[in-house]
Amino acid sequence: MRILRRGTAGLALAALVGAAAFVALTRPRPIERAALPEHSADLANGAAIYRIGACYACHQPPEQVAGADRSLPLGGTPLPTPVGTFYPGNLTADPETGLGAWSELDFLSAMVRGVSPDGRHFFPAFPYPAYAAMSLSDLRDLWGYLRQLPAVRAPARAAEVPLEPIARRGVGLWKRFAGEPAAIVPDPARSEAWNRGAYLVAAPGHCGECHTPRDRLMVRDEQRALAGAPHPSEEGRVPSLRGLVARGRYADAADLALALQYGETLGYDKLSSGGMGKIQSELAQLPAEELAAIAEYLVSLE
Repeated sequence: MRILRRGTAGLALAALVGAAAFVALTRPRPIERAALPEHSADLANGAAIYRIGACYACHQPPEQVAGADRSLPLGGTPLPTPVGTFYPGNLTADPETGLGAWSELDFLSAMVRGVSPDGRHFFPAFPYPAYAAMSLSDLRDLWGYLRQLPAVRAPARAAEVPLEPIARRGVGLWKRFAGEPAAIVPDPARSEAWNRGAYLVAAPGHCGECHTPRDRLMVRDEQRALAGAPHPSEEGRVPSLRGLVARGRYADAADLALALQYGETLGYDKLSSGGMGKIQSELAQLPAEELAAIAEYLVSLE
């Protein structure tokens, strides 16, 4: 009997230690509440970053919602993934259902650390692993742009994820497996436009979130960056962005830039419809030099 009690006590202690370790390892780490340096938001740049990230593509309101201003990122359109269905939130400045009650530091913690204002992990369906590589000035300009959008009430819908509270806390462990996002270091052997394109694709554009395959832990396989991957909805595949010229998809960087700007209007196949349609419509609003930079970088990938 004593042996049984000791065994039970040992299991209880092991469980307690394991739970304590899980809590410690998965603790959210928001950016510390420190004063930010003065910054006057460049709203034009903020708008460009918003377009490059195609924020509206995921945060648009569902088509069946009557009376919704479909030009605003009110959120609510289902986003199916292998771990469950998410409903991206309202990005307007509404204080109850949007970002109106957030501080700038709350926004930076969400974008860089994947932590909500109330101290919970965001699921990485919100692509903060890519946004973490953005420059602070771009992040703050994007915040300034979002703050000036009309505030519209659009209640959020909870994510449909099995064992959601436990899974959400477990994201903290996933972040440790995924590691810190690699800094984007300019390549001095490449042109200024190429380096700009590399930054736009990797960070605000977060192209690797869908176009890069993942391992069994859903961590991106950077050895095969942008080489194509299963579609997040588990229906079909997201195509490779490598060898676009060699495969005859585009003639050169100028051809790709035109495709990004005009899509199927100029006869470019599978750009203005399907999964790429919403993104292409956002990219089409960018300055020509930004599209040229993105194209120069992408066509260089073999």
